[in-house]
Amino acid sequence: MLSVTGLSKAFGGVHAIQELSLEVRRGAVHSIIGPNGAGKTSLINMLSGVYRPDRGSIRLAGRELCGEPVHRFAAAGIGRTFQNLQVFFNMTALENVMTGRHLRERCSLLSALLRTRALVRAETACRDAARALLRQVGLAGSEDIPADALPYGALKRLEIARALGAQPKLLLLDEPAAGLNATEAREIDGLIKRLAADGTTVILVEHNMRLVMEVSDHVFVLDHGRKLAEGTPAEVGSDRRVIEAYLGMEDTPVAGAATQGAHDARG
Repeated sequence: MLSVTGLSKAFGGVHAIQELSLEVRRGAVHSIIGPNGAGKTSLINMLSGVYRPDRGSIRLAGRELCGEPVHRFAAAGIGRTFQNLQVFFNMTALENVMTGRHLRERCSLLSALLRTRALVRAETACRDAARALLRQVGLAGSEDIPADALPYGALKRLEIARALGAQPKLLLLDEPAAGLNATEAREIDGLIKRLAADGTTVILVEHNMRLVMEVSDHVFVLDHGRKLAEGTPAEVGSDRRVIEAYLGMEDTPVAGAATQGAHDARG
């Protein structure tokens, strides 16, 4: 689905991403992990058009997107959430999700001014779809609640629902479990698994290694802007280079989570 070739981005003298190439398979969950400063969020920002690469190629289903503005990435089928919440706090939960749906709506200025039947039908369909997405992420009953009245864990799921509203082919999740307690993280875990089961292709950036190891089909490891390793969660968790990149110790979040994941699988 996604092919990245020779991607590079520097900020002054700091090379955030260096000659990075990777392939993302349709319908799978791919995680991007690495130590702090490895370039994970910079990569997500380039894959969504927020940053323009200095050089390289980003192809989604064969279409070159490198250098296109952000809205072209979204229209092509790339949706995302943010490391720091980007929710419309002056809107209800339902209205937040509807903003994502509007990318796929077709409405002319004239029909909006005249409030045509076609426009009314489209708005009704948009509301119904937004309600369904709120149910999908576990927020049924929250439709009319202002976003600023929702707890933090619900806001994380609301942002995912809004991203899904644009019907993305590829969903980028930037630390969806950050700041969540164990129960809330499990809810995100289950949601990602359901999305994958429904055929959504996911790229996940996350520091919660247990979540990564449980939901991922494939893991990319970045270190200083370069791809250090890739493979299944078990392969990456036992890779000596990866273990050394995480503080240079065997008892690291990666090694520990991989061991626990293998134990859970046997159980």
